[in-house]
Amino acid sequence: MKKRSARPSWCSALVLACCAAPGLAQSSPPSPQPASNPAVPEVAPPVAQNPLAANPTLAQGLAALKANDARKALADFQQILQSDTNDTAANLLASTAAVELYQGHLAVQYAEKARQLDPRNWKIHTTLVAAYAVAGMTQQRDRERAILNEMHKTGAPDAKLATGFLLEMLPVGSYRVDAVEYFDPVGRFHTYYRFLVRQSDGKRVWEVDVQSDDFDQKSWAEANPAEAASGNRQFQITGHGDDNNSIDYRMFSGKPDYDNIRVMVVEILRTRAIPAIEAAAAHGGF
Repeated sequence: MKKRSARPSWCSALVLACCAAPGLAQSSPPSPQPASNPAVPEVAPPVAQNPLAANPTLAQGLAALKANDARKALADFQQILQSDTNDTAANLLASTAAVELYQGHLAVQYAEKARQLDPRNWKIHTTLVAAYAVAGMTQQRDRERAILNEMHKTGAPDAKLATGFLLEMLPVGSYRVDAVEYFDPVGRFHTYYRFLVRQSDGKRVWEVDVQSDDFDQKSWAEANPAEAASGNRQFQITGHGDDNNSIDYRMFSGKPDYDNIRVMVVEILRTRAIPAIEAAAAHGGF
């Protein structure tokens, strides 16, 4: 069984991307959460010097969002938007709350409004990709993915520093799964996608990685020269917990197509037990 290399610690997905909304203060996380914007544009100037100090309702909504109360947060942001539909930060944060509630079309409505107000802000595109994913708008989602990748190569400094972005937030049984896409494979085992499995309170209990390391690829390519020549790779889907518990779920060969991988990962999570949950249940936890 592979021994895992150290991996970045991810903060709670979209919330951080939105905390970085125009004019909002933010620490600079590793970033599956913040990541996204078109190719070329520079970061637009902040909408306000300190919108949180100027607007207690915005601060209140953000606090609710961080406390995993997306419904309360959405109501707060909508209250702001009733009096000012052009508040960029409120639109972006309202979109984030709607994504967490799986209200895709509402999330798209607010994120597209934020993009209209500040089209060069890469964090708005980060939110848009997840909003389109939740709304099932695959073409628009993939357009934003391309924008994010281009921004990573040539865009604003914060986009260049990001290693990936939150692509989708999806419900699987009683869990919320944050699907992270990396711009380039990360770690010694070359992780292309990471699926963070969270309980309803936001606590991460498991993760599923989609990897293709060079050592396995070399032997696979020697055995499958035609497939390797066409650009295919061998991939492994593995599960991991904080207690170093890990499972090798399955292998497959081909291209790292997200939609196909998503189907496989969802099936795994629906049919295979999560060791962290099993162990906690045995001790009366969760």
